[in-house]
Amino acid sequence: MSRPDPIIADRYNVKDTEARWQKVWEDRGCFIAREESDRPKYYVLEMFPYPSGRIHMGHVRNYTLGDVVARYKRARGHNVLHPMGWDAFGLPAENAAIQHGVHPAKWTRENIAAMREQLKSMGLSYDWSREIATCEPEYYRHEQKMFLDFLKAGLVYRKESWVNWDPVENTVLANEQVIDGRGWRSGALVEKRLLSQWFLKITAFAQDLLDSLKTLERWPERVRLMQENWIGRSEGARLVFQVEGRETGLEIFTTRPDTLFGARFIAIAANHPLAAELAVGNPALTEFIAECNRMGTSEAAIETAEKKGFDTGLKAVHPFDPSCTLPIHVANFVLMDYGTGAIFGCPAHDQRDLDFANKYNLGYTQVVEPAADREAVAAQIAAGTAYTGDGALINSGFLDGLTVEAAKATAIDRVESQGLGARTVNFRLRDWGVSRQRYWGCPIPIIHCESCGAVPVPESELPVQLPEDVRFDTPGNPLAHHPTWKHVACPVCGKPARRETDTFDTFFESSWYFARYTSPNSTDTGFTRAAADYWMPVDQYIGGIEHAVLHLLYSRFFTRALRQCGYLNVAEPFAGLLTQGMICHETYKDADGAWLFPTDVTDAADGSPVHAVTGAPVTVGRSEKMSKSKKNVVDPAGIIDGYGADTARLFMLSDSPPDRDLDWTEAGIDGAWRYVNRLWRMAVTADLPAIGCPMPELGTEAAKLRRLVHKTVALVGDDLDRFQFNKAVAHIREMTNALAEVGTPAVESDAAWVLREGLEAAARLIGPMMPHLAEEMWSALGRDGLIAETAWPEADPALLVEDSVTVAVQVNGKLRATIELPKNAEAALAERTALEQPQVIAALAGKPPRKVVVVPNRIVNVVA
Repeated sequence: MSRPDPIIADRYNVKDTEARWQKVWEDRGCFIAREESDRPKYYVLEMFPYPSGRIHMGHVRNYTLGDVVARYKRARGHNVLHPMGWDAFGLPAENAAIQHGVHPAKWTRENIAAMREQLKSMGLSYDWSREIATCEPEYYRHEQKMFLDFLKAGLVYRKESWVNWDPVENTVLANEQVIDGRGWRSGALVEKRLLSQWFLKITAFAQDLLDSLKTLERWPERVRLMQENWIGRSEGARLVFQVEGRETGLEIFTTRPDTLFGARFIAIAANHPLAAELAVGNPALTEFIAECNRMGTSEAAIETAEKKGFDTGLKAVHPFDPSCTLPIHVANFVLMDYGTGAIFGCPAHDQRDLDFANKYNLGYTQVVEPAADREAVAAQIAAGTAYTGDGALINSGFLDGLTVEAAKATAIDRVESQGLGARTVNFRLRDWGVSRQRYWGCPIPIIHCESCGAVPVPESELPVQLPEDVRFDTPGNPLAHHPTWKHVACPVCGKPARRETDTFDTFFESSWYFARYTSPNSTDTGFTRAAADYWMPVDQYIGGIEHAVLHLLYSRFFTRALRQCGYLNVAEPFAGLLTQGMICHETYKDADGAWLFPTDVTDAADGSPVHAVTGAPVTVGRSEKMSKSKKNVVDPAGIIDGYGADTARLFMLSDSPPDRDLDWTEAGIDGAWRYVNRLWRMAVTADLPAIGCPMPELGTEAAKLRRLVHKTVALVGDDLDRFQFNKAVAHIREMTNALAEVGTPAVESDAAWVLREGLEAAARLIGPMMPHLAEEMWSALGRDGLIAETAWPEADPALLVEDSVTVAVQVNGKLRATIELPKNAEAALAERTALEQPQVIAALAGKPPRKVVVVPNRIVNVVA
């Protein structure tokens, strides 16, 4: 017996070991990707981070999952692209400039440097030669060119649009930045304001974006459903209600023309042209419109707000019953940019309409009745809950007795025959407004000239760079206040003009960064066509469910727009998608109800939680998503420094499936650390035969152990193929626990050969999960080369067969023999073995069987 003679310390020196292997990987260029035709490509990508300055546990989980996939696919023979970069524009940097007097560029670049080192300490197999930062001119010059190409292709336009406006910050806020009607930072009541904005025509691809969801078979079903609902295709009708005393009618859009006979009112948006007209000289209506404009523009804000209206005094004539008129209200729950900005309200069959009708005593008429429980449904509506189910039409004239679907078609036919409207398709999806009134973003490459209008910046003058000498002491957009930057000559007529001072929404940068990674040093274009054709689409994308709609939908649109403009040849950017769960931790409060960090809490002598400094009792709350506001966060840097990256990675993988939430516990990380040390000790202390030593005759237990090793290799590969990382860890633990028994009375000493094979297999299997430990074990076992460059182990198929089974053999219904077969053996093997038995041959008397029926694992019936 011989083995390597490593220097054995009392404890695994995780700091030195991990740093050493990271340097080896970097020096060897192990993870640099190149286009190669002799191996299948595999592009794995985690959603890139905002450079806040420190990674958090969500980052650790996200990037660990991606790294496991990348390392596993590389071991499986794929040519892997696994890049990293920074989503580096955005308001947090501008806020830091305001609060701390530091330039956003300096703040961002320092944060990038700090986070890069933190990520490198995790041992992630990134191709750092492809690193990008979206705030650098060499990146955003290309998206300025893309914007101009989209403009040429008719995919960009400018129009006035209602936006959330913070009157203190003097800037547009996204819907997500409006909390309870107030600006998330200033706390000021948000207003709606009409501004000229640049839009990308995402609605031009609405139907394709919807239809193509069916092709994304490796996306989570709930993400596809969320996108389907966001796109929101609805079929219905546009029809015109005549307004008493006015020549111009009022056009509405409805998806429920079957309920027209249940209409009790008309509601128009606060910003509808009719509302604006009626507000002139009407202070009460003017104030109501102003109140509506202080609401957010999101559907969520509108749905949760109290339903309010203003009776204009106008009446609309019912299209099917001229004797019926409906009051016209300005309402705070109608969106101007959905449909026509006007609806009819059918209170009995729409909850929002019923709430409004009950508030203003408008009544209701039930027009849909279910086949059963009719009285209960009628009582339900009377009690304030609308009925939205199927049924037959009632109280509806020529529609009575029809089903809901039949009534929709018949009602639209009548509307069209009367010349009042037409069938139409509507989408909930709105075009993407990309204008933002802030400094730290990509400048929109447009020049405004009084004579020539909006003029594209000549391509030869790109990039339009941000000025560095900006001030943040005045509310609003620093670019608009800059004394010189915005003043330029018109490229067309040469007259004095001004630059567009809005910058792009940061989703603009993140909607194409994955393509930039394919050739990040390309200078003429954002990426070369050849590289994009080779690497795209991303084979596996990994990120949080919170990005299920906006980022993913914008990226899908952007890819289509780039294809239309000749940049690339794919429509879908992400072939596979994995959305990881949240990291959770217990919450803690002191006696005054103040949140405490986990590091503020310790155990008293009796085991009860107390404050680590004061010893005062602490209240333990439920486990919730880690958040700074509740202080239930754990610093990854402290975990990596104390336990090592492999321990943190192992814990992230082993406790729950990747798409489920994971509870962080100190006991869990301690257990992972103990297992890391156990594996290390097994590798460096095992008494093993020399490499290449022939396999000896194995005893029963040793043979059983070897079968387990090969079974584990097969199972772990299958687990990783299906992203069942926690199962893979469990299978590896089961195998290594069994290997640890070698040399005990339970396992013969002749199993040392199997122990070497098992430990080498363990090193290769943990390579994607605990890469530093894997390299250390591989080296300690005397193997040359790197695990990072070693192929995935192959299981011996013969050793994967389960325990044999005893199968009865009958001839014409009479038992003639029993045979031993591998469990789940193929029918051909079972038939051949049965017919070879002497008793069966004798019973057939030299004649071939007429029929053989095999019941797997049970019986072989031979018919003579």
